[in-house]
Amino acid sequence: MGNIKILQGSMYGSRALVALLFLSSSVTYGQVEPLTSPQKTHKIAGDVLLGAMPALALGSTFIWKDGQKGTYQFSKALAGTIALTYGLKLVINKERPNGENNNSFPSGHTSVAFASAAFVQKRYGWEYGIPAYLLAGYVGYTRIEANKHDGVDVLAGAAIGVGMSYLFTQKYDGEKKLVISSGFIENTPTIGLTYKF
Repeated sequence: MGNIKILQGSMYGSRALVALLFLSSSVTYGQVEPLTSPQKTHKIAGDVLLGAMPALALGSTFIWKDGQKGTYQFSKALAGTIALTYGLKLVINKERPNGENNNSFPSGHTSVAFASAAFVQKRYGWEYGIPAYLLAGYVGYTRIEANKHDGVDVLAGAAIGVGMSYLFTQKYDGEKKLVISSGFIENTPTIGLTYKF
């Protein structure tokens, strides 16, 4: 019975995340000046990654069979990132480089991408975090290339995303397959390898 309630709660949380992502992308979508073909390509890639990166981060909790804990941590990090980002956009009211509106600071695409990357890195390690950070960095680049943000907007978005994920995310404590140990037996250094099947 308790598992059904947890599952229902996670479904509502997932729906809320999808709604937040839709709202964040619809608020920032639109272009005043025409873009060159390469700029359009980068902009589209950044827009696709805006949805794909959180989906991959959330999906990672199912790949590792992380249970509800990882999903809940990512949901809090993403919700906090979006709330802080759009709160600052309203308060600071900085004009975009293309003159489209006054929602330039900080970059929402970048904050969401870096929140996703930081979650993956902190929860599951640098092995998975480095590719995620490279994708997040590319998202920031696309925002500058599309003339939606300047470097300060992108850096602020990255800092918000990483900060929120570090605030809410804990390292995954799942069972490790390979354990390395060291010690001494009669003053002789030893290294032990244990693999669990």
